[in-house]
Amino acid sequence: MTHPGMPAETTPRKVTMYRNGSVYTAADPFATAMLVDGNTVAWVGSEQAATSIADSSMEVIDLRGALVAPGFVDSHMHLTETGIASDALQLAGVRSARELLDVVARAAKALGATGTVLGHGWDESTWQDRTLPAAEELDRAAGGRKVYLARVDAHSALASPSLASAAGIAGLDGYDGSAHVLRAAHTASRLVARQFPEAERRRYQERALREAAANGYVALAEMAAPHLCSVEDLRMSTSWNESREGVPEILPYWGELATSAEHAASILEGLDVPVLGLAGDLNIDGSIGSRTAALNADYADAPGHRGSLYLSVNEAARHLAACSALGVQAGFHVIGDAGLKTALDALDLAAAEVGEQRVRAAAHRLEHVEMADAADFARLAKYSITVSAQPAFDAAWGGAGNLYEQRLGDARRAAMNPFASYYSTGVPVCFGSDSPVTPLRPWSSVRACLEHSNPDQRISARAAFLGHTRAGWRASRQRNPLMGQLVPGAPASFAVWEVEELMVQVADDRVQSWSTDPRARTPLLPALDSGSDPACLQTVREGRELFSRESLRS
Repeated sequence: MTHPGMPAETTPRKVTMYRNGSVYTAADPFATAMLVDGNTVAWVGSEQAATSIADSSMEVIDLRGALVAPGFVDSHMHLTETGIASDALQLAGVRSARELLDVVARAAKALGATGTVLGHGWDESTWQDRTLPAAEELDRAAGGRKVYLARVDAHSALASPSLASAAGIAGLDGYDGSAHVLRAAHTASRLVARQFPEAERRRYQERALREAAANGYVALAEMAAPHLCSVEDLRMSTSWNESREGVPEILPYWGELATSAEHAASILEGLDVPVLGLAGDLNIDGSIGSRTAALNADYADAPGHRGSLYLSVNEAARHLAACSALGVQAGFHVIGDAGLKTALDALDLAAAEVGEQRVRAAAHRLEHVEMADAADFARLAKYSITVSAQPAFDAAWGGAGNLYEQRLGDARRAAMNPFASYYSTGVPVCFGSDSPVTPLRPWSSVRACLEHSNPDQRISARAAFLGHTRAGWRASRQRNPLMGQLVPGAPASFAVWEVEELMVQVADDRVQSWSTDPRARTPLLPALDSGSDPACLQTVREGRELFSRESLRS
């Protein structure tokens, strides 16, 4: 009981010593132990020093050789969509229209008389016969039920006639009467298919958050936008930051177009939640897989077709100028080379209006930026534009004979996702998954950087790891310079990993590709050449445990 004049009771601050492992820290490349005091890293150092520091007031965790490393930041993902996709039909393994229809028929039968059949992940580029099912076939398979099956890139879908009718897409751009819907027709279909009760939506979000925590993520950049979800969905996403539940931090963006500084301010005020910027999936173009990315030359497998531009240079420029004037981060979804030219020309116009310094100071970002050349690198660097890229895209579609080559031809395929060029030309880069487009598997993403389909664009494991950690915090304009590090005074946000071997891994085949010699004074990372990912044992965000396996303390 607290009496007048006495200080209020407080919860004792927890102190935890991690020891007998390896700590990824710039403070001491030989560190084997770390002390966490409350929500802060208090100390890192050697096993001998840990012995002298440890006392009975601490929880002591024997790492048994495990690695403690800064927690991952996913710089581009979709929270509700990730939860929905994990609960929907998994279509990545489908290899024909017939297989897909069989899966739908089984799901519809199990669903009962009502409800919508939801699926995610089909990719006809992996089918021997790439013919998509007809609307009538989809209707028969589903027994007349509503069906929405998102393509793996989430930029188009297969929609049944009943869903198309409910969405009112007749006459909309991207609807030709077939099951395959794109552009405006796809947006309308998706929004109808995403009409869930609040409790169900929250369950989807929680499912995604738990999945992320179990894979070592401490923060997720949520790329919300009006064509993807409602403002209520965004508000629910940001509400997790205030909840007492242990989940990764949400770094929220809202991709709504502004026409002036006054309009941008009114959008931000109307959201009634703090967002980091009017950026993210504000689409300038679409995707390579759905052939909606805007290209300077025809698609190799669709002569005469160059994709879609959703915004003009002037529209994008007004948005950039408005946000720059307010000091607010802006940005766009850009994939094709013509889409990137639109964004870069818009930056020039915005700089002419509000000044180059204001544009640079706002730290704008572009999502994906898969097709860029030397002139583009220089323009991106000029305006300090951060590229938020997805290494797993190359792992999935970049190899010979895969999607990029099918859609673009070999020469353009080889130039996709130029990570090494971004680094060498001074373009800031951060990495994410675009989940549910690719899974929440950060070490697989790091490996994808090491094993890029174009050897000239490979980067080291250390560069890739920093792109998945510290760079993610910087891209979201977090003011604490210690975010993403494990040094004294830094927030205690980290993950513990069960690893087979630690080493230094570089991306140049002409030099020794790995080293376990500690004299290099470079913090070691898990060996990723086995093809399997390290297992997450624990995830901690600012001292609060988000995920833990029993084996860590047993």
